[in-house]
Parts: sequence; C-alpha cells; structure tokens
Amino acid sequence: MERPLKKIMLVEDDSDIQLITRLSLEVGGGYDVCVCSSGAEAIQSAPAYAPDLILLDVMMPGMDGPSTMDALCKLPEIAATPVVFFTANTHEQMRRDLLGRGALDIIIKPIEPTALVEQIEAIWQRGGKPAAS
Repeated sequence: MERPLKKIMLVEDDSDIQLITRLSLEVGGGYDVCVCSSGAEAIQSAPAYAPDLILLDVMMPGMDGPSTMDALCKLPEIAATPVVFFTANTHEQMRRDLLGRGALDIIIKPIEPTALVEQIEAIWQRGGKPAAS
C-alpha cells in the first residue's frame, strides 16, 4: 500500500489470542494496536480509532467476523479499510467465501507469534491486492 501501516485493530474474543497477537504486533512490529473483544465493540470503536488494517476473527459469539465486516463496511470512514481474517478453519470453501466478501487475506490460527509481523507486512506490501483464491 502507498501509506505506511501503523494502526491495527484486532477483533478477537479469545483473551489469550488477544494478548499474544497484540504483543507480537506491538513489540515485534512497532504497531499501535486497538483490541476489541466483539464485533459490536469494533463497530463502536473503529471510526474514532481509524485503523489502517483490521484483523478479524471469523468465529465469535454474537456477531461473527463476516457479519462484523459487513457492518464495518457500511461505516463511511471505515469502508475502505482492508480486513484480514483470523480463522482455525482451513477449508478451501471458507477461504474462497472470505476472499469473495472482500477480505485482503486469511491468517490461519494458531498464529506463530514470531512470524505474524512478517505475514502482516507481506500482506500489506501486496499493495491492497487480495490474496489469490
């Protein structure tokens, strides 16, 4: 992408994954990270935080990741913000569905903390082009 990646919003309901991911991104990548525990919290926080990238868990109680992405895309100040999904689901159909919704890419859980920053940077460096489906 043309602009540098500085602010990442992490939307994840699992507190252990929140901690590991936040620390990996802040310490390993120097990113400013805003953690939201639910889709509803992300929708409320995103406009004021103005993330450069949203990392979004697929499976969450209440509002799941795809529904959260749909709601975020309706917010004018967030609509163009790229989304990368987190999921433990490795099925190809799930991948195609998420990319078809407009996700930039998918990161498979469990994450490897030391590789996460490299994954995020590689996705960002593609210049906003979605992953091959």
